[in-house]
Amino acid sequence: MLKFGRVKALAAASAMALGLVSGAAQAEETIKVGVLHSLSGTMAISETTLKDVMLMLIEDQNKKGGLLGKQLEAVVVDPASNWPLFAEKARELIEVEKANVVFGCWTSVSRKSVLPVFEELNSLLFYPVQYEGEESSKNVFYTGAAPNQQAIPAVEYLMNVEGVERWVLAGTDYVYPRTTNKILEAFLKARGVAPEDIMINYTPFGHADWQTIVADIKNFGSAGKKTAVVSTINGDANVPFYKELGNQGIAAQDIPVVAFSVGEEELAGIDTGPLVGHLAAWNYFMSVDTPQNDSFIGKWHAFIGNEDRVTNDPMEAHYIGFQMWVQAVQQAGTTDVDAVRQAMYGQEVPNLTGGVAVMNTNHHLSKPVLIGEIQDDGQFQTVWSTEGVVKGDAWSDFIPESSKLTANWTYPWVCGGCEKPKYGSGS
Repeated sequence: MLKFGRVKALAAASAMALGLVSGAAQAEETIKVGVLHSLSGTMAISETTLKDVMLMLIEDQNKKGGLLGKQLEAVVVDPASNWPLFAEKARELIEVEKANVVFGCWTSVSRKSVLPVFEELNSLLFYPVQYEGEESSKNVFYTGAAPNQQAIPAVEYLMNVEGVERWVLAGTDYVYPRTTNKILEAFLKARGVAPEDIMINYTPFGHADWQTIVADIKNFGSAGKKTAVVSTINGDANVPFYKELGNQGIAAQDIPVVAFSVGEEELAGIDTGPLVGHLAAWNYFMSVDTPQNDSFIGKWHAFIGNEDRVTNDPMEAHYIGFQMWVQAVQQAGTTDVDAVRQAMYGQEVPNLTGGVAVMNTNHHLSKPVLIGEIQDDGQFQTVWSTEGVVKGDAWSDFIPESSKLTANWTYPWVCGGCEKPKYGSGS
């Protein structure tokens, strides 16, 4: 009887072991792609569409046969515009779900929240949104714009073309606007702008009552000098901000607003009539007429089942980043993080505006810069663009302690913030 019980126990243990092996084998049958975007809360207005485009890209790659002979599997989580929750969800994706790579985040505070997790667990994050720079991690590929690919060119355009002399730097109160405005304030002063001609204002996420602030902007712009607003306002706070501009009759010809976080998706919920002529600086607009963009928009509308859904710059950044990751995995022959990281350097992908995006060894892209005017249909008409691509700079030339730094993650540097060599320009 005892012997029979022992045999049954051994059989059960063997079955359990086989089950564990089978489960592990099943887990390895797909390559998991983590998607870390807010689907609720103040940032859902911007991030939900990035989740959708990742699902489209993954589905499209699977139709091509997947990757390394396996299908890709999207693992979607909702960090709910809660910055500490971003870190928890990132750890869940990497440790529990065994995601091979993660595409996600919008705000810099969410990226800063997850950064220690990705570095501790040596995983890869593709971050698709414009940001303030002053960072270079070997575990992050920054596919959105650095300040020299958006903020600085936009201000130069306003100075040189619009003749702006007074500046309102208006942003949401967190790291991206504060650091970007620190760079822009230093840049403006270096260009001879007096401190009294610079007004800086911050508001919390989700801010709704803009009446007083817009009145202050209107008053600041009445001093007889051409005035512009440089906006780093993020998320759904943009809706009441733009509405209040219209309510107080602030037209683009009087006080133009150039936005760094407002694209087609954010404008979709606004009456854009009063906003015609205001500006945005990005690396992509849906209105750009190229075969690549036409194809992308067609795939997007077919996937989402709604021809009214727009595309925008961070979607293109995910498109570029995802295609580069796929190419790097194919080149490396593995999803191993260290091998894929090395294979990423020098990857090229045709962007949607007709040029070619290149991944540099500082983990930033070379991309074009576009400035567009808001149209009454919620689209942008490009009014200015760089002649070619601009290489993203991780460290700003306008912050003294940063201007001497370079980032280069290939041997012999392997560094995100080393002093530039005296015999060369660095990267």
